[in-house]
Amino acid sequence: MSKNNFVLIRGGGDLATGVALRLHHAGIKVLITELAQPLAVRRAVSFAEAVYEGVHEVEGVKARLIEADQLSAMGEADEIPVLVDPNADILLNRTFCVVVDARLIKQPPIPLLADVPLHIGLGPGFCAGRDCHAVIETRRSHTLGRVIWEGTSQPDSGEPDGDPRRVLRASSDGIVVGTKKIGEHVREGEVIAVINDQFSVLCPFAGVLRGLIRDGLHVPKGMKIGDVDPRNDPAACFLVSDKALAIGGGVLEAILSQKAIRDQVFE
Repeated sequence: MSKNNFVLIRGGGDLATGVALRLHHAGIKVLITELAQPLAVRRAVSFAEAVYEGVHEVEGVKARLIEADQLSAMGEADEIPVLVDPNADILLNRTFCVVVDARLIKQPPIPLLADVPLHIGLGPGFCAGRDCHAVIETRRSHTLGRVIWEGTSQPDSGEPDGDPRRVLRASSDGIVVGTKKIGEHVREGEVIAVINDQFSVLCPFAGVLRGLIRDGLHVPKGMKIGDVDPRNDPAACFLVSDKALAIGGGVLEAILSQKAIRDQVFE
């Protein structure tokens, strides 16, 4: 079993990408594991897109899709490797000093396949001291991004931040095809996407399309498939959010506050 100083991040969505960027910029090597068909809505700022594109760049940092046996070769590359590995099976043949569960599962996780010195969970569902070592608060409040070493984060509110109308949901089960692109200005009542060529998803108010799930994916009725931003700034659609960076800062604090872990990730 070979050792390495990579931090394993489970999930490559927009919040996970904020974590990956924070660690990468601090000089910490990161590996992202993802589903075979990631469902990221804010695709422009999600390293999960590398699963589809092979290479995806966010704020000047590239992520590259790899096979498990290519990880060692990525050690000196200034890129973030992405591996299709939904169950984190890589833990069976490689050791990691840190695992960050950034999938936002909002329920107690299935135990890891191997023990790790530091297991960090993002948001509701995790309990520090029970199924991980530390939890990072993900809900917008004065505690956003704080490290919790005992207990849980705030419970899931069931509502998105801000105006709940901004979240676009599938109007039916079926295959999604977008009619607008991320970063485009949109008007109230415009068709943003069509499901099964017959059910339309309409824009709730004027703004810019901040996120939209990838064309061709099958989704259940009610699933989040898009996000409209009333601030109407196209440039913001291609920047990692303040929320993602705050959460990334919390993960970085948790790692650096533990001397043994700190020494290992920088060895």
